[in-house]
Amino acid sequence: MNQLNATLAPAPVRPVRVLQYGEGNFLRAFADWMIDIANEKAGFDGSIVLVKPIHIGSLFPAFKEQNYRYTVMLRGLVDGEPVEQSRVVTSVSDAVDCYENYDRYAAYAKCETLRFVISNTTEAGIVLDESDRFDLCPPNTYPGKLVKFLFERAEHFGYAEDKGLVILPVELIDDNGIELKRCVKALAKLWSLGDRFERWLDTACTFTSTLVDRIVTGYPRGEDQAIWEKLGYEDRILVTAEPFGLWVIESDRDLSAELPLPACGLPVVYTDNQKPYKQRKVRILNGAHTSFVPMAFQCGHDIVLQAMNDPAIRTFMQQTLYDEVIPTLTLPKEDLTAFAEAVTGRFANPFIKHRLLDICLNCVSKWRARCLPSLLGYVERKGELPPHLAFSIAAMMSLYRGGTLDGGKLVCRRGEETYTLQDDPAVLAFFAESGEAAPAEQVRAFLSSEAFFGQDLTKVPGLADAVTDILTDILARGMRAALEERFPG
Repeated sequence: MNQLNATLAPAPVRPVRVLQYGEGNFLRAFADWMIDIANEKAGFDGSIVLVKPIHIGSLFPAFKEQNYRYTVMLRGLVDGEPVEQSRVVTSVSDAVDCYENYDRYAAYAKCETLRFVISNTTEAGIVLDESDRFDLCPPNTYPGKLVKFLFERAEHFGYAEDKGLVILPVELIDDNGIELKRCVKALAKLWSLGDRFERWLDTACTFTSTLVDRIVTGYPRGEDQAIWEKLGYEDRILVTAEPFGLWVIESDRDLSAELPLPACGLPVVYTDNQKPYKQRKVRILNGAHTSFVPMAFQCGHDIVLQAMNDPAIRTFMQQTLYDEVIPTLTLPKEDLTAFAEAVTGRFANPFIKHRLLDICLNCVSKWRARCLPSLLGYVERKGELPPHLAFSIAAMMSLYRGGTLDGGKLVCRRGEETYTLQDDPAVLAFFAESGEAAPAEQVRAFLSSEAFFGQDLTKVPGLADAVTDILTDILARGMRAALEERFPG
């Protein structure tokens, strides 16, 4: 069987329009896949150069072997039906290691056609390190690399306004573009690169803040041989992902003509305010996970797919979203409902084995960020407690209750088996120390902790009593019985 290469997947030579820091699975199955479609359907006519953002590790030899071709396979449910779609991506034209070949990397700063910079350098990548140095080739941090690259570009083109770049970070931090620009401007000043360069950054360059959403499952280990047989060729950098995708790009400038992704039917939203979309994702997608997963695990399930195949849990999740979360959000109800329907299909994706205990990592802080705003918003609007979200607090407490500390983790029991939970040390200590307390005492101590919730939740009328009643029931009769009696299908 032949390996995927330029002979099997020919493509025209296109001008370099995108410099991308990071070659990982997510960007290849998301941004690079989208740009490939824009080349085909919208005449974007651009190629991508990958840059290795850190010194260690690299997929670059495998990329070169395949002439920078690779396959994206999308697998999951669409409108309740299983789908599998494969696409050979040809949008990448080069990959350069800025540590091993700095001059070749720096030469791209002088590229006439370059217009966009995309990055995914992890949440820790966008950080201001004042010890970084301009004279390093390259500087240590991603902001440092970007500053030096932009400075060399500005100098080469005489600070021409039309040679500024559009920066598209997808790192998972709030206001990623704003934070990246803050780091860039701080380093430009620290390195004394001049007022002219600082003005050029403001007037010629566009730093967007973005929100991204797609579950990328990466290389299909254990399935690769069967997939190669189906495709008819070998692909050693094949990447799999779910069909759902969303890229929200916040910018004061209209980028839709330059980067015509929505025109191809791609799930890209250009906006001057991404916050309602972030709120939708956090409260519906992430909030759904956090609200039902502790309960689902205690009902005997280990992965999300199993939980979605349990009618009682699936109904609980959907009622939480439609009855208690969506009424507190600001986007149009039709948009929110469609997103919630997509979430149900994503959780039921038979190709994704998402472990419930992995989702339970730092569960208390996640509940505060993802579920508490919905609970408080519901109380404010309805004047009563949301029953499913109240149940989720008790289920979370039950998950932690009775555990003992061991090596910085909380060791608990589910029937005859043990499981471990990781969370903030203060959370683990609280449950280890209060494990034998009466439910009412433990609930009041937990809900009143401003360190855990940022406020005293015992002041929410009726909440402490409701959670105490639910937790007492769970401890007496078990999670399944408490769930099914309170929320009959």
